[in-house]
Amino acid sequence: MTGARRAGRRGGAAGRRLVPAPWLIAVALAAAIQAAPALARIELGASAAEADVTVGCMFPMTGRSAIYGRDSVGGIRVALERLAQRAVAGRRVRLRILVDDDRSKAAHAVQLAEDYIRRDGARFICGVVSSGVAQAVSRFAATRDVIFVGTDHASSRLTIEDLHHRYFRVSNDTYASMAAGARYLADLRKRNPWKRLAFVGADYDHGHVSLQDLRSSLDQLGVRYDLVATLWPKLYEPDYAEVIRAVQSAKPDIVVTALWGGDFIAFLKQVAATDLLESARLANFDTGGNYDVMVALGGSPPPGLILSARHHNNWPDTALNRWFVQTFHRLEGRYPTYAAEGAYSGIMAIAEAVQRAGSRGTTEQLVRALEGLRLELPEDPPGFTSYVDAVTHQIAQVQAIGEVVPNTDFPPAKVMLGNWVSYPAEVLKPPPEVIRTRREKASRRAYLVE
Repeated sequence: MTGARRAGRRGGAAGRRLVPAPWLIAVALAAAIQAAPALARIELGASAAEADVTVGCMFPMTGRSAIYGRDSVGGIRVALERLAQRAVAGRRVRLRILVDDDRSKAAHAVQLAEDYIRRDGARFICGVVSSGVAQAVSRFAATRDVIFVGTDHASSRLTIEDLHHRYFRVSNDTYASMAAGARYLADLRKRNPWKRLAFVGADYDHGHVSLQDLRSSLDQLGVRYDLVATLWPKLYEPDYAEVIRAVQSAKPDIVVTALWGGDFIAFLKQVAATDLLESARLANFDTGGNYDVMVALGGSPPPGLILSARHHNNWPDTALNRWFVQTFHRLEGRYPTYAAEGAYSGIMAIAEAVQRAGSRGTTEQLVRALEGLRLELPEDPPGFTSYVDAVTHQIAQVQAIGEVVPNTDFPPAKVMLGNWVSYPAEVLKPPPEVIRTRREKASRRAYLVE
C-alpha cells in the first residue's frame, strides 16, 4: 500500500463550485435543530424511595451533537414504557434514571459520574456519545464500585485494549461497523473494480481506531488497495475545504469517512459543492445512515452514497422495530436517530441484569448477569437476538449497509436507505488473535510507561 498523507485543517474554497443542491437547505435546518438550548438535569422512572437501583446517564445536550442527547432521553422513555408493559406481565424492575449534560467534556463527565455515585447512590453509569469522553469515564468507573454501560460511543479500544471488568457496551462499535464495511467494499470490487482508497476521520480516538479497524478487516479479507490519503480534521470542524481539496488531489475511487453527526452533515454539504463525487463514491459505515442525515439530504441527495448506522428506522421491518420507532414518535413528536435505540438498549440491559441478580445483588453478580446476556432489540432481524460477548463485553449484532433511495414514510425525511446488504454478527466480531495481539501491545506500552 502506498503511504498516507495528512491534510491541514483550514483552507479556502475546495475544487470547482457547482450550483448548491436543494438538500443543502435541509442541512441548515438540521443544524438549527441541533442548536437548541441545553436541558437541566432530568429524572425519569421511579423515585429514590421506590427504585431498585439508580442509573446515572450522561449525554451531550448542547452543540452539534445535542440531538444525540435529546434522542437518548427519548429512547430511555421508550424503554420505561416497555418495562411498564413487562411489569403488568409480572416482571417488575423499578429504575430511577438521572440524565445530565456531559458537555462533551471528559473532566465534566467524570465529575458527573462522581456525583451520581456519591450523592445519588448510582450503581450504574450509562450513556456517553464521544469515545474520548467514554474513555475517561471508563477509567474512572474501573476505580469505583459501579458498572458503566456505554450506549453511543464506538471506539473498539474500549472493549479490546482498555476493557475492564465493569465496562459494557450495547451499541455497535467501530470494529463491527468497519468489518461490515470491508465486506461491502470487497463485494463492490467484484461489480465495480476499485483500488484507490482515501479516509477522513476526526482527529481523536474514534477516527484513528476506525481506520485501524477498517484496514485490519480489509487485510483479513485479502483485499489489496492503495491508501492514497488519510485526513484528520478536528472534531466539530466547521470548514472542510482543505480536507476536500486534499482528497480530490489524491484521486481516490472510494472515500471512507468516520465523521459523525453534525460533522458528517457539514462535510456532506461541502462535498456536494464540488465535483468529488463525480469520480469517487463516499461511504460511512458507522454513522452515515443516521436519521438526521436522511433529513439533511432532502429530496436530491448526492450520488453514490454508501451508508450505515447503529439503528435504522426502516430496517429490519419487524414488529418490535416498528413499535420502537412509532412509540418514540408518539412520545417525542419526531423520528429517532440511532442514539435513541442505544439508550433504549442500555436501560433494557440494566433492567434485565437487575431482574436476574436482584435489587440487592452485588456488583459482581450484576456483572455476571450482563456477561453473555441475550437481549431482543429493535435492530435485530428475524431469527437473531443480540447478545453481549463475554470476552469483550461488546454487544454482537447484525449490521445492514444500504444506498440512499426515495422514501417519504418518515417525514420530514424524503429519502431513507434501501438496497440493503446485511452481515451476520459472528463475522463482525474481532477474531481472538486480533484481540490477543492488541491487548498484548497495549500491555507492553503500559509497561514501558511505568
